[in-house]
Formats: sequence, structure tokens, C-alpha cells
Amino acid sequence: MEFSIKQSSPEKQRSNCVVVGVYEGGKLSPAAQALDKAAKHALSELVERGDMSGKSATTLLLHKLPGIAAERVLLVGLGKAGELTSKASVEILHAAFSALNGTPAKDATLYVIDEGVGKDAAWVIRQAVFAAAESVYHADSLKSKPAKAATLKSITFATLDKPAAALKNILEQAAATAHGMELAKTLGNLPGNVCTPTYLAAKATALGKAHKSIKITVLGEKDMQKLGMGSFLSVTQGSEQPAKLIAMEYHGTDKKHKPIVLVGKGITFDSGGISLKPGAEMDEMKYDMCGAASVLGTMQAIAEMGLKLNVVGVIPTCENLPSGKATKPGDIVTSMSGQTIEILNTDAEGRLILCDALTYSKKFDPDTVIDIATLTGACVIALGNVASGLFSNEDKLAKELLAAGEQAHDRAWQLPLWEDYQPLLDSNFADMQNIGGRAGGTITAACFLSRFTKDYRWAHLDIAGTAWKSGKEKGATGRPVPLLTQYLINRAQTAKQ
Repeated sequence: MEFSIKQSSPEKQRSNCVVVGVYEGGKLSPAAQALDKAAKHALSELVERGDMSGKSATTLLLHKLPGIAAERVLLVGLGKAGELTSKASVEILHAAFSALNGTPAKDATLYVIDEGVGKDAAWVIRQAVFAAAESVYHADSLKSKPAKAATLKSITFATLDKPAAALKNILEQAAATAHGMELAKTLGNLPGNVCTPTYLAAKATALGKAHKSIKITVLGEKDMQKLGMGSFLSVTQGSEQPAKLIAMEYHGTDKKHKPIVLVGKGITFDSGGISLKPGAEMDEMKYDMCGAASVLGTMQAIAEMGLKLNVVGVIPTCENLPSGKATKPGDIVTSMSGQTIEILNTDAEGRLILCDALTYSKKFDPDTVIDIATLTGACVIALGNVASGLFSNEDKLAKELLAAGEQAHDRAWQLPLWEDYQPLLDSNFADMQNIGGRAGGTITAACFLSRFTKDYRWAHLDIAGTAWKSGKEKGATGRPVPLLTQYLINRAQTAKQ
């Protein structure tokens, strides 16, 4: 899908469809007023008759209005003026694109930037691009008869006054982010028999070939053994699929600038190992590599943007399966850091691969390290599927990530990382155990990771509740690619100043 932005008069816009807003109570938005005047008050009459209530996210499609150059006009309800929330804004945009995709329109012009459909023009553009991309996305590539490609191919964001110059750059960044989300969703939705660690390594290699700014390194199990990654390798013991450690180095600026490292959990299927999960919904454990998928999506997005920043993506990836070779509860392993771990539950495996990847990340002399993982079911209980859990050993970093999440409407919520929780990980037989009990499970998982991140500023995003949806709408969401890309955009802008 192609996106553009320009100034134009709605009544003169030659388009398959022009989209304008109507407030609850009958008030027309500025663009709708211009159309109404050209159409000899046809829109006002429709509203007065009750054909369009203006209630939030309602739509009405009109054809060949007199005095209007466009073939169609789509009216979208904006709700009560001055009472718009972020949630309502996103719903309005999704409703608009749902209605557009129900027509044969190949292109559409949306007058939504300056009509109060959100906090500000930049926010609306980002959300509109994400909604447009979501509306045409299908996860049916493995079906014998995939859905036909969407008719809608081109979107123009139009304004009555000249748009701010910065909006074009924001639009390009939003489009690149949407492409990254699409990659993350596609990888997440693939089954475990297709998306293996080797498959993820191949995708990373292809990304490096497509973007010369990205250097790819893939380590195998023998390489990891030499590095002493006993914790990581303990997880893959029960699988016949070879584990991989993928490093993607993006050089967008002078190499003297320290990189930001993104570490993504890549368990391509998680059965729980010997601590076997219940059978119900176990198929969704193909999504346990969504942290890795989000890193791949983010790396693609920043490469497409040409972001002036150095970023490294690190992906530890393997399967967690039971077999005669699998790690057993009670086993003790030695991590790359030299710290020993008593594995009380083999289903708490994500932290076991991440801890070695976090230690490995020190080799890049990072400015910041952020790990992204579908780590704990406890995070889903705490925050549902609305916010990702956020932990950090530096409040400034936490605030930066929270702000980026608000900008991208891919929000996170900070949870405590207090020393008071650390004793829950004490072991009688090793330096630590890999679980801390049911209470505060999301926090103790983060506390475990914090023991491997003392040499740099670090944040942890638990995306167990936000990386995919269950039920009828089952599928990967592409989160937190928007949060991560916005954070990196903000860092690049700060570096300029």
C-alpha cells in the first residue's frame, strides 16, 4: 500500500473515495462542510434525516454526489466533539478502512489529520497507517486458496491547509514501521514446523542481503558451547532442531557511537519441556518467538528509514521439547556469565536463553540493551492484552520507553524491580533458581534477568499479553514493533541535537 500527504480541496479531489468526518449531534467537520457546500447541502440533509448519527466509528457510504469530483464519499462518525479518547480514535480509523475495503475503491483520500481524530496530526497519521496496513493483512499464505489481494492500494492524507513539512517524514516512518509489523506478524503466525530456528536465521540473512547496512552473524550450537552458553543450550537439549544465535548489526551512523541492542526471545515452539504445558491452546506456543519477530521487524523498519543510529539485534532461538535428552527439573547448569542456575521448572525457559544472550550482548559495548520476550503468563493476568510489562534498571530509560509507547499507541506499564523480590530466587544448590514461585511471577522473572545486566543500562519488555490475540481473532499483533521503532526514532533525533 502506498501513502502520501498533500493539501487539497475535498470537493475537487478526483479519487475513488473521499473520507470526511461527522460529529455526533450533526456537526460536520471542516472538510465535510466543504463537501456539503459543493453538494448543495446534501450532507446536511442526510444528517438531519438521521441517516448519519455521527456516533463514534459509524460509517455511511455515498455515491456520485452532485458537485463532488470523487466517485464516493465515506462519512465517518467522530463521536461527541471534545470527548475523543485514544481508543475511540483507533476504532474510528479501523472502521473507516473496514468500510473502504468493502468497496471496489483502489485509492482513497482521507481528511482526518486536522479533524480532531486524535491527539495531534503526527499521532493520527501513525495510527491511520497502522490501521490501513492491518485492514489488508491476511495470515492465509498456507491455505490452498488464499484470499484475494485487497483492492485498496493507495492512501492520500489530505489537509485543507498546507501540511507541516515534518508530517511527510512521519508518514514515511509510519509506513516503514507498518512494514516491520507485517514481517513480525507473518513470522509469528507461521507454525512451528515451518518457522524453526533455522528458518529465522535464514530470514535474518535475507534481511541482511536486502539491506547492506545490516551485517548478519549466525552462531551454531558448537559456537555457543565454546562461549559457555550452558543455560541457553539446556533449553534446546530435547529438540532435534539446532539452536541458533543470530546477531544483526545495523550501522546507521559513525561506528564510534555505541549501539542500542535489542534482544528478542525466539522459542519457535514451547511445549514446556519436561514440565509439560496443558494441551489446551498449546498450539499458541508457536507465538513464543514473537520477541524475536519484533526484533526482525524493527531492524527491517529502521533499515528502510535509514535511521541515523547504530542498532544491534540479538536473537537466541530454539525449541523447547520433551525427550530423553531434555533438561530435567532439578538440573543445574552454568550460564555464559559463570553463574549457576538450578532449573526447577523447564517451562521457565525464556529467561534461560535470554540470560546468555544478555551476557553475549556485552561484546557490542552497548549504550542500552532492551530485551523483548513473551516471558510470563503472570504478565497477562496483571495487564491483560492492553499493555506490555516494562522493567528497567534506570528510570530515565523506562520513561523514554513509556513515552515512545504513548506516541505509537503501543503502550507499556512499568512494574517494580525492587531488591526485595530477589531472595525469592535463592537456591540451596546453585547461585539462583529459575523460578520464584507463583507470587509476583512477572517481577521475579525480570529479577532473574537483572542478574545478567549489571554492566549496562537495560530494560525488559514482557509482551506475553500483547504479542498475539487468542480466540476468533487469533493472530500475531506485530507489537511491540511500533514502540521499539518510535523509541529508536526518538533516540536518533536526540543524537542530532
